[in-house]
Amino acid sequence: MTYAPAPEFQDLYNVFTGVPDSIGAHLNGRYGELSAQNPLLVVTGSDFVLFPGGGRAPHRESFRNSMRGFVELTAVSHIGVAVPFLIRLKELGFTDWESDARRFIASMNRLRAANTLAYWRDTAAVEAWRGREEKITDLVDYSCDVALNFMARGLADPDSFTFPYVRETFLDPVDNPAAPVPMNDMMAATFALVFLDSGFRITRWLRAQEIDWSRLMVIFSGRAGRPTAGLTWQSNSACYVLHRASNEQLPPERVYIAPHAPSLDVAALETPEGTARVEAEFRKIWFSTRATVEMGRAMYADYPAFRPMVENAPVVDADTDVLGELPKVKSPEDRRAFVTLLRFVMEDPRQQLANASAHYIVDQLSENDNRPERVRVPGFDNVDYPRRSPRN
Repeated sequence: MTYAPAPEFQDLYNVFTGVPDSIGAHLNGRYGELSAQNPLLVVTGSDFVLFPGGGRAPHRESFRNSMRGFVELTAVSHIGVAVPFLIRLKELGFTDWESDARRFIASMNRLRAANTLAYWRDTAAVEAWRGREEKITDLVDYSCDVALNFMARGLADPDSFTFPYVRETFLDPVDNPAAPVPMNDMMAATFALVFLDSGFRITRWLRAQEIDWSRLMVIFSGRAGRPTAGLTWQSNSACYVLHRASNEQLPPERVYIAPHAPSLDVAALETPEGTARVEAEFRKIWFSTRATVEMGRAMYADYPAFRPMVENAPVVDADTDVLGELPKVKSPEDRRAFVTLLRFVMEDPRQQLANASAHYIVDQLSENDNRPERVRVPGFDNVDYPRRSPRN
């Protein structure tokens, strides 16, 4: 016999929720009517979209794949992890690991030939990196050269292609003339440089909108990085950008992370009708959460309240063995902390990989009036990358 709840139970269930003409739907709709003038910010995996309210046209700013220099520096950062990935493939008995290794070598050789000061200065032309282009060129040349030399040794002697060897001679060498700058420092630098640009541009854009932060409604919609990442304030790098861009005026309890929300249809924003539909959809999502929050406060006013934590960051020191939360770094010279961050964001599936540098860079931008040229980039401004070829 097929089960179905009795109609009387189903009817009471539907009176409260689950159908458009329910008590819950009416409350959400009324909230929407009363707050139609409030600004709404929708953050996706690649865009910030601000709906100012009152039917005004939205404003949009991209911050990831479409931004200048993102693919370039992220590709270079991947050099530091591609080598260990190849080692793991060899250890797991993957028969084509050498084919992958040769493809990796060929790609690096092509990149090495294309890497010029002119490319970074005139083609990538990233505003936040202005004045740093020559050193970025040196970093890329150096990273390719060290990786190419390491891969040549690994293919010539596969038995030496191990994790102890990669840590000692590639990721974290000490007093090694062939690799004076560890690849861990390069990865810290490239993560930080990428976020220096996105953090600078998004902060500038947000502050230019003249947002009333106390009324702003924020939704983080859909996937942001790994499927398990960015689901909390502490693990989502864009939350911290908003916190500091607002001069800490944005109430964290007005920010909702909705990984199962629908994707924002950017193309729909090209027409007034599409814009109205998208805005209404995301206002409904925000209020469907907000209604329960406010009812909890009203129903249980005499009991302890929930308050979201903006930050609960431990500090890495010489005695730190394990961490349960994203650590705090205050100085670009704290190499142990930055390399620990690289491990932490890879090992903790809650973290976006951008968190390897995001909080430090955002703090630096905030403390320096959003002036990227004043920020000291770890693994970069405090490191000398050997000059490998003339600059023109």
